Amino acid sequence: MSTHIDSALLTQAQDLLHHEAWLLDKQRCADWLDLYTQDATYWVPLEQDQADPFQTSSIIYDDRVLLELRVQQYTHSRAHARKPLARTVHQVGNVRVLSADAAQVTVASTLVLVEYRLERQRTWAALVEHRLRVGPEGLRIAAKRVDLVNSDSELPGIAFLL
Repeated sequence: MSTHIDSALLTQAQDLLHHEAWLLDKQRCADWLDLYTQDATYWVPLEQDQADPFQTSSIIYDDRVLLELRVQQYTHSRAHARKPLARTVHQVGNVRVLSADAAQVTVASTLVLVEYRLERQRTWAALVEHRLRVGPEGLRIAAKRVDLVNSDSELPGIAFLL
């Protein structure tokens, strides 16, 4: 791959990741979900370096159907456990193209997320990997893996989307 193609792919990937973060911070969940392919997966492993979501428990492992249900629950007016909704700032950084071909791009990034809810502010940090599919509408998210740096410690309830 030439440097020019690498730069163009990196820019497109960064734009998508930044747009995804912005949609989450604006609580535009339906628009966020539209970034995902119909066969997408969304994974938050429980263990560091977890190789498989099926052999070990995960914090979250959703296919597209479960992801849609998660968004419906998150935005439902009677979801009292999520009231008030968390206000968040997703800071995406260190975006790198790990691999690319004509059909897909794998991108690594870092995430620092600040959450404010119920008069309390918390900070979350993660290493993130997106598998992006190349299509006629541009890049879409086919898989997202969020490795929280403290995933193996006691975690308070996560009342927002990472």
